[in-house]
Amino acid sequence: MHPTLSPPGIAFSRQSSHFDDEDTKNPVLQRMRQQIYQHVEQLLRPSSDILELNAGTGIDALYFTALGHRVHATDISPGMVEQIGLKTQAVNDKITFQQLSFTDLDRIQERSFDFIFSNFGGLNCTDDLKKVTVHFPALLKPGGHVTFVIMPRVCPWEIAGLIKNGRKALRRFHRGGTIAHLEGAYFKTYYHSLRSIRNSFDSRFRFIKSEGLAILSPSPHTNNFPQRYPRLDRMLTQLDHRLRNHFPFNRWGDHIIVTFQYTP
Repeated sequence: MHPTLSPPGIAFSRQSSHFDDEDTKNPVLQRMRQQIYQHVEQLLRPSSDILELNAGTGIDALYFTALGHRVHATDISPGMVEQIGLKTQAVNDKITFQQLSFTDLDRIQERSFDFIFSNFGGLNCTDDLKKVTVHFPALLKPGGHVTFVIMPRVCPWEIAGLIKNGRKALRRFHRGGTIAHLEGAYFKTYYHSLRSIRNSFDSRFRFIKSEGLAILSPSPHTNNFPQRYPRLDRMLTQLDHRLRNHFPFNRWGDHIIVTFQYTP
């Protein structure tokens, strides 16, 4: 392993070889992805150039290129980037990739994008989102969009488990972050309110919308819940669909989807 690689980079490199298998077998994750794609596709122009942050193994990049878009996929983990490279060779030439932290986006040279996309909480590895968003004006075309899928501080599903899980159910409220453990590596995770996300963008960015993701329905870590309680799962999912765009549920959930438009 690279001696200077950060703990998150180490953890996700170790996870990269079995990431896709775990993802495809998780019905909750698949349901969440479909909601995310519906949100993004309402904003994408035809044949868009997309910059993806924390792209993982390229699952989302492959999805968007299949729709005719081009994706520059970035990730800090060499293992994840290697997986993207293998898929690119086998599938299409619309994906370019680069091992890169989302705080080092100034290393992307002479390229501009219609959309910047970050999925499933990769940005929860930073305590200050301004370290990321400061680079966006140099990368986005006027009128371009940014969508973050990020873990907020309030997750009703986790809070409902307070009796069973004790203090762990309130971990998102720790302002100094909380320690995450993945694949034998330990690193801090930070949870961001909608207000703090909005404050990380300067006045050139216009807030478009936010929506809750898995508000009352189960989180991905309870991937057997739909099989064990199908009727309850359907009911909770239907409630999510009705509530996710309304206050305060548009800022609560396992994740929230938040979109801005660049209007220089």
